[in-house]
Amino acid sequence: MRILLTLLLTMTSLSAVAQDRLTIVELNAENLFDTRHDTLKNDHEFLPDSPRHWTRTKYWEKLNRIGQTIIACGEDSSGWHLPDIVGLCEVENDSVLFDLTRRSLLRKARYEYVMTASGDVRGIDVALLYSPFSFRLIKADTIHVVPLADMRPTRDILHVEGEIGSGDTLHVFLLHAPSRMGGELYSRPFRKHVMSRLCDVVDSLRSQHADPKLLVMGDFNDYADSPSLQLAYGHGLINVSSEAQGRNGAKGTYCYHGEWGSLDQMLVSENLRSWVAGCRIHDAPFLLEEDTKYGGVKPRRNYNGMRYNNGFSDHLPLVLHLQH
Repeated sequence: MRILLTLLLTMTSLSAVAQDRLTIVELNAENLFDTRHDTLKNDHEFLPDSPRHWTRTKYWEKLNRIGQTIIACGEDSSGWHLPDIVGLCEVENDSVLFDLTRRSLLRKARYEYVMTASGDVRGIDVALLYSPFSFRLIKADTIHVVPLADMRPTRDILHVEGEIGSGDTLHVFLLHAPSRMGGELYSRPFRKHVMSRLCDVVDSLRSQHADPKLLVMGDFNDYADSPSLQLAYGHGLINVSSEAQGRNGAKGTYCYHGEWGSLDQMLVSENLRSWVAGCRIHDAPFLLEEDTKYGGVKPRRNYNGMRYNNGFSDHLPLVLHLQH
């Protein structure tokens, strides 16, 4: 841990120099819950007296695992550089973000954060960490998604506007679309509904600002060729993560029954296409484990079924480099 903290300090100083380059990370943190019960939410699965025995020790291990993942995403061809912006899905509440940014392995990164507080039944939301040295927050707001009939309340979309080192304004959208529970066909309209809401906001921004620079990222619970993504493409958003690959065997951000696929996506507006210096899946060996049933490797998740695995997440992070 001491080595990682030293590396973190080094990366922080480097990030102050490399203002013309932005490193952006997206990660589904897989059930980043605290150990306290929220009486308004169904968080019983992650409590000390639950079958998972979600204790304070496991909670702090999880926080440091997520911190370790974020730090490792700073690696690129030029060396190490603290990620400037980190989009996290499946985060329970503000106290978890406080612990992550102020009391975990990330405490010396000096990240600030904003997050949603939506009506998701389990109480999970999305959150954005950002370095105030490379992304100056202008404003943040949430885009509420009114559920369709037969659709459970879902996560709000987070919209954050900030100034980057070049002086340009970057609009960042972070979403966690409804799952495929009930089957892909049954749940497809729910994800298209979320995307339609996002596209309405994108169109509104374009009517208010001359050629705004847009970045949309998150867990879409859909693949690059899915109908919800096709809707986004029709509104001038370009998927820069569709061909992303790992370096250590990952062929997607998620692996189910030995089959890799990417449910996580990063989209940019046309005026950012020339800024894209690369997009990859960060599959560092410590984030992987052997898939003894199907062969190859898979993400080292926190639980395998009900068995505690002391892992990281069932998703791997996406890392986008923008050069401006």
